[in-house]
Amino acid sequence: MHITQLNRECLLHLFSFLDKNSRKNLAKTCHKLLEVFQDPLLWSLLNFHSPVELKKDNFLLGPALKHLSICWYSERVKVCNIEDWMKNSFQKDFCKRHENTVSDFLLDVCNRCPNLLSLTLSGCGHVTDDCILQLLKNCPNLKSLKLENCVQITDHTLEAVTLHGASLRTLHVDFCRNVTQAGLERVREKCPSVMLRADRSANMIPDSKPGKKLMLEKASRKLVQL
Repeated sequence: MHITQLNRECLLHLFSFLDKNSRKNLAKTCHKLLEVFQDPLLWSLLNFHSPVELKKDNFLLGPALKHLSICWYSERVKVCNIEDWMKNSFQKDFCKRHENTVSDFLLDVCNRCPNLLSLTLSGCGHVTDDCILQLLKNCPNLKSLKLENCVQITDHTLEAVTLHGASLRTLHVDFCRNVTQAGLERVREKCPSVMLRADRSANMIPDSKPGKKLMLEKASRKLVQL
């Protein structure tokens, strides 16, 4: 039996075991398999591991998307999670391109994926408070929001959760060093049903705090003297 003789349900099941590139390559072989590739039921879950993946055409965004994960830790991307004053001009330009890529992608998610249930962003130094605000507004069914080492996230995101996160049940802001203890307490007060986790966040030195560079330089000098 040839693969194209299988019914749509069987083909969707087979496609579900393939990664995005394999699905795209298989879809190029015939019109029937292309139709399977374009079936929204195939795209309820998406995982990305580098900014480059967000710009490819090997996936579909649509109302069927329920679970989205964007997690990357490669050496090339880590520079986007360090303080701006430590970056040279090349690194700043590099990070700006990534920020535009991520922002554009998340805007597409806002516009096309209103039924999103869970979002995980890890190591994404490009994600801003405004991105999360728009996602909360446009994805009213979002139940789980997990942010890890997203350095641009501040108390504005926590405030957006209290205003627009009516369906939210899980909120993680681990290693998000620009959120404060006061912001976390407001979430606990206004959203008692939300399971909140903030490992190594409010206790870290925020990027936005005035004089941080001087503080770190003094600490470094003291270590040298010791």
